[in-house]
Amino acid sequence: MTDINIPDVPPSLHDEEVRQGIELLFFAYRDFTAEPDAILARHSFGRAHHRVVHFVGRRPQMTVGELLGILRITKQSLNRVLGQLVRQGFIVQHRGAQDRRQRLLELTEKGRDLERQLSAPQRARVAAAYRKAGAGAVEGFRKVLLNVIASPDDRHRFDRGRGGRRSHD
Repeated sequence: MTDINIPDVPPSLHDEEVRQGIELLFFAYRDFTAEPDAILARHSFGRAHHRVVHFVGRRPQMTVGELLGILRITKQSLNRVLGQLVRQGFIVQHRGAQDRRQRLLELTEKGRDLERQLSAPQRARVAAAYRKAGAGAVEGFRKVLLNVIASPDDRHRFDRGRGGRRSHD
């Protein structure tokens, strides 16, 4: 197969290696989401609920607009998922102090408990993989994932100078 011309990558990188990388992402994502999917199913929730709980948990008091920007879904889709999470007591909405039209989102204690249940197996899986791969591989993996992200604004969320390993600022 033909080589892919990518700067700073050995010329031996072939299309098959790139395809295998894509396939590895599919398998890794399947296994990464399997345990949380089972927990979500007990609440009749899906992965959209998981994403909302994750990001609201990572950044309490985020606005609905900020969450829409991260998830890149329609307001209608978010309202359906968010409505369920609010009605079932996982998330509360507060009005903004300066702008009363803003809706600020925060996990309740029940929501924080769900977030811990969902993230525990994922954190354990990633931590074990990091330990097995070693520090150099972890940094390389981070760089690969950052460069898979299309939006410079989204990549910028992970700048170490903006607070280190946090997913928000």
